Amino acid sequence: MSISLISRSSDPHQRQIPSFTARFDSNTRGQPMFYATIPDRCPYLGDRDMVSMFADPHQPMDAATYGRLIRLGFRRSGEHVYRHQCRNCTACVPMRVNTNDFAADRKQRRVHRINKDLSVQVRDAVYDPRHFKLYEAYVNHRHQGGGMDNPSSESYWAFIHSTWCKTLLVEFSLGDQLLCVAVIDELPGALSAVYTFFDPEAERRSLGTYAILWQIAYAKKQQRPHLYLGYWNQETHKMAYKADFMPAHGLYDGIWKPLRDGRKL
Repeated sequence: MSISLISRSSDPHQRQIPSFTARFDSNTRGQPMFYATIPDRCPYLGDRDMVSMFADPHQPMDAATYGRLIRLGFRRSGEHVYRHQCRNCTACVPMRVNTNDFAADRKQRRVHRINKDLSVQVRDAVYDPRHFKLYEAYVNHRHQGGGMDNPSSESYWAFIHSTWCKTLLVEFSLGDQLLCVAVIDELPGALSAVYTFFDPEAERRSLGTYAILWQIAYAKKQQRPHLYLGYWNQETHKMAYKADFMPAHGLYDGIWKPLRDGRKL
């Protein structure tokens, strides 16, 4: 094991990149090296510290490797692959939906009916100024003062895009009006929901929920048994809503176990 220090990224969207990190060299040829961050204040639970582990961004990454890492609880933010590794806290639980078993509840069926007038287009990940304009409006409304507001087009694209993963941009539109964009990674046997942003003035449509419902159906149609939803945390409303998508599994102590009503079985 070797220890080295690197400086923080100036991009506020890359919150996983810490002020300094300890580097742990892998002893297995071809496996990524990982960095562990020094403790920093948790953006979800402000009375606790967050520690993250992330793969060395200077080493090659591909969809197959990321597919293995996401099964171990890792996530992608731009080119960076990370996992929360907090001391004395396991509130953030990696979560995935079982697409073959999922059945929408009454509230979700209502959301589907409300949005059946929308058209959907699946596009490859290419920068589109219309997407950035929608993203800018969304984060300035939802994340004001939280480090993601006032984004540049460069920081937006660095957050959304990676050079080594097949990423799709799913557009939800009402006529010529773009209302929502869902960012999805295609992985072996799974899809990963990277981020969704929508028109703040269309909040009554529950477009975040609708985008997840659409992704579950899309994954099932492609015979992909899992849709990864990132971290679920029942202690913060920002992530607690994910428990509405059942049946799902959470990663506990390295084992995927069923989630039910916000509890592990």
